[in-house]
Amino acid sequence: MRATLRACSPRALRLDLVVPLTIERVTTWLAAYVRAWDTYDPDTIGDLFTEDATYHYHPFEEPVRGRLAIVASWLESKDPPGTYEGRYEPIAIDGDLAVAHGRSRYFKDASKAEQVREYDNLFLIRFDEQGRCQSIHEWYMGRRGQREPVPG
Repeated sequence: MRATLRACSPRALRLDLVVPLTIERVTTWLAAYVRAWDTYDPDTIGDLFTEDATYHYHPFEEPVRGRLAIVASWLESKDPPGTYEGRYEPIAIDGDLAVAHGRSRYFKDASKAEQVREYDNLFLIRFDEQGRCQSIHEWYMGRRGQREPVPG
């Protein structure tokens, strides 16, 4: 009876539901992130995030809050198809928190013959037990002397 009580305790049940965050899980999520960026499919974007996720695009601005708002933020400023690429990989994991590093490159057109911008990216991503993003902080730095696009 003692073993049964211990096995049915909330703590034991919680441990059974938790899937540890691994390099492989974060790598899979980052690949899905790039796929969502490539397609701009609302469902593909939304599948990355929890219902109450936050996306911090800029350290001095309020984050975008909620899955639907994050999807809308992606869709309101689409990059022209085929004119960009991103490669990211996890570099550290601590519990449900991952740090990823990568590069984003932008091209004049879909031929990708002429690169116009490149950014070094750092992501701080907190995941839930199902591997969806609860929060993401994104930092990016362009090459020195690189001309930035005019917002609008």
